[in-house]
Amino acid sequence: MSEGVLLLAATPLGDPGDASARLRDALATADVVAAEDTRRLSRLTSALGVSVRGSVVSFYEDVERARIPRLLEELRGGATVLVVSDAGMPAVSDPGYRLVAACVAEGLRVRCLPGPSAVLAALAVSGLPTDRFCFEGFAPRADGKRRSWLATLAAEQRTTVFFESPRRLASLLAVAVDVLGAARPAVVCRELTKTHEEIVRGGLGDLAAWAGERDVLGEVTVVLGGAVVVAPEPDDLADEVLALVAGGRRLKDAARAVASERGVSTNALYEAAVRLRGT
Repeated sequence: MSEGVLLLAATPLGDPGDASARLRDALATADVVAAEDTRRLSRLTSALGVSVRGSVVSFYEDVERARIPRLLEELRGGATVLVVSDAGMPAVSDPGYRLVAACVAEGLRVRCLPGPSAVLAALAVSGLPTDRFCFEGFAPRADGKRRSWLATLAAEQRTTVFFESPRRLASLLAVAVDVLGAARPAVVCRELTKTHEEIVRGGLGDLAAWAGERDVLGEVTVVLGGAVVVAPEPDDLADEVLALVAGGRRLKDAARAVASERGVSTNALYEAAVRLRGT
């Protein structure tokens, strides 16, 4: 019996022309296609001119857990099971993670057919730093949780990417202004790769005003610039060094300890403390 394999395949965000040759082949040859939305799958295969020969099962969030036992049985029997979401990569804020975890637990083979990703696409076009970034999934819905979540990003120096419902975007941005400040840079990417693609850049205050003046529609990805942390001046920290000295620490050791904690030069802080002690 051949070994079964779970295939996670990225689907186009909007333009069917972004579909990879491997996705086309997988759609045509898989024994089972587990689709987040079977109607969207039908539209995609029609646009690609591909016929699905395997069985098609729905695999959206509310039925994901219930479908897993059957899909595992198919995999144990040697089937190729293809998982596709509405757009982008399965298991990334879309169904698929639980099935992958179940396969890993059983030692079943899992492979990925990479391709379109709203996270990377939005990050790439944002114009914000891309060398270090984090992904936060969907923003919390409840106001209290949303505020607490945004507060955790106040000191986050990496660029942050997250998803939001178009219906909640205006309220989210208004709260973000309150928590993070109007000047924090951000980008709203709407309907990436689609006919009505829109990329809006500016401070959170500008984006909140933009979203508050219109009915935002479609898929939304937000890219938030990292916090800019300004190191304090050594002269402003010299009194902390002298306080440690008064407690019995050697001046050099005290300067080294404070410099390490506050992110400044040990030598510069030592000299500032010497100047302050001599006044």
